[in-house]
Formats: sequence, C-alpha cells, structure tokens
Amino acid sequence: MRTRRLLVTSALAAVFAVAPLGSATAEPFPDIIPIPTGSLPEGIATGTGTSIYAGSRADGSVWLGDLRTGEGDILVEGAEGTEGRMAVGMKVRNGLLFVSGGSFGDAYVYDATTGAEVAVLDLTDGPAFINDVTVTRDAAYFTNSSAAELYAVELSAGVPTGSVETLPLTGEWQQVAGFNANGIAATPNGSMLLVVNSTTGILYNVDPRTGEAVAVDTGGTSLTQGDGILLRGKTLYVVRNQSNVVVELRMSSDYLSATHVADLTDPDFDVPTTIAAHGSRLYVVNARFTAPPGPTTEHDIVKIDGE
Repeated sequence: MRTRRLLVTSALAAVFAVAPLGSATAEPFPDIIPIPTGSLPEGIATGTGTSIYAGSRADGSVWLGDLRTGEGDILVEGAEGTEGRMAVGMKVRNGLLFVSGGSFGDAYVYDATTGAEVAVLDLTDGPAFINDVTVTRDAAYFTNSSAAELYAVELSAGVPTGSVETLPLTGEWQQVAGFNANGIAATPNGSMLLVVNSTTGILYNVDPRTGEAVAVDTGGTSLTQGDGILLRGKTLYVVRNQSNVVVELRMSSDYLSATHVADLTDPDFDVPTTIAAHGSRLYVVNARFTAPPGPTTEHDIVKIDGE
C-alpha cells in the first residue's frame, strides 16, 4: 500500500445543490434529457432535489441539469491540452461532487453547487483509467480499469483529508487483458464494496480495508460489458453498455450471492454506461461508443422504469 499526495485547491462551502429552473409549462420529468453535444459522456450522478450531473470525457467539464425540466448548463468548465481532464464516473455526497479522471490517473472534487474546485487527487502514475467512484462516511473509493487496484481517499466530515491509499485487488480477483475494474458501489454501512469486472463479467465483494476480493455467485447471470452499477438496499443494477441492457439483481444478506430479477431495456438506449436514481426513477446516460465522436454528436440521459 502506498500513500499519494492530495492537493486542496479551495475552501469548501457547505451548501446544497440547487437545480436550474425551467419552464413551468414543460412536461415534468421528461423521458429524454439532452446534454451538450460532443461531450462524450460516461458518468452521471443525482444530487439534492432534482439535480443531475453529467461529465465529459472530451474535456472534463460537468453539466448540471434538472430532472423535472430537462434543462441545464455547464457547472464545471472543461480543460484541454497539457492541462486536460476527463470526467468519467461520479457521485455526489455532502455537497461535494467526486469525479473519476479517466486516463489522467487523477480524480477531482468540486463544490456540487458552485462547481468550484475543492481538491485534485493524484491517484497513480502507472497505467490508468480511473473509471468509477463510490463514497462512504469515511472514504471515497475509485476504480482503475487498467490496474488491479482501488484508491481509498480518506474523508473527515465528508471532506478529503490529504490521505490517498492504494489497495491492491487480491484474493479471487482476476485481472485480464482489456478493461477490468469498472463500476463500484458500497453497502449501506460501508463495510463492503461491490466491483464489476467489465471483461470477465465477474462481480466481486471487496474488503475496503485490504482489497481482498471474493467472487459473488450470480447464478450464471452474464455481466460482461458491465459498466456503472447502483446499489439500492439489496437491489443491484448493473449497466451492460454495448448490450443496451440494465441487469437487476437481488443481493443476499451477506452480499456474496445474487439472484437475477429482470433485464431492463429501452428503445432509447444507445450504449448506456452509468446509472443514477431519483426516487423510484432510474436514469442512464447514452455514451454512444459506436457513434463517430465529434462536436455535433448528440448525447442524452434516458429515464427508465424504476419499479
């Protein structure tokens, strides 16, 4: 295990996210929410009220929208060139937005209301695609799809303290060619982490203290192309991106086995990657990996049935 540096870049304002206002005559909670063209999104997260965030792999910018109106605007401006950034998986907690930094090996923390930069996390100098994040009371945990390790960022009162610990994935973990550790979620008390391997399709229960992984028995349910995941109580949703399906599983009490419940699909899916919830509603973002990337490529967030 090794400790890396944390650069704190601004003071934290303890405020709540306020979603942008939209037209009172618009249909509430639209099925499709457009986000900036050419942004190459992959991560989304819901915050307070009806706020939703979407990140850009193109320049690391973050868009803040309103689920009720479908309207929004850029919250965090992008960065390009030698100072470039990516925004991949993200989570909101305690007024902060935690963002995975993709191939840059970093992660970022922003004020979820103002977009002000709170911290830059230098996670690794090795092979990297920092892909997803989950946040507990004591730490934020980031996955690296290019290396068999997680990164635990210590929190105090919800704020990064300066300690970043590398947790090698051991035990039953299988590291193979291609993308590996991807979506991550913590159990409600933070004592266990669930991590899906995109290439093997194996779901793991990981000890957040040691990184030791145990394969979860999913009864043969295929989770290949597994991307973002969402745990709500004992229900786990796994987005299988290029399969255009969200797999719903029922976890056992010890989170070591799971039963297939349903495959959720939608005609508006176009390579969805990550998933977020608002009440009973579920949302995915269309990354459109099969579409030619460019400044005019359209992207959107799709509401699916959360029942």
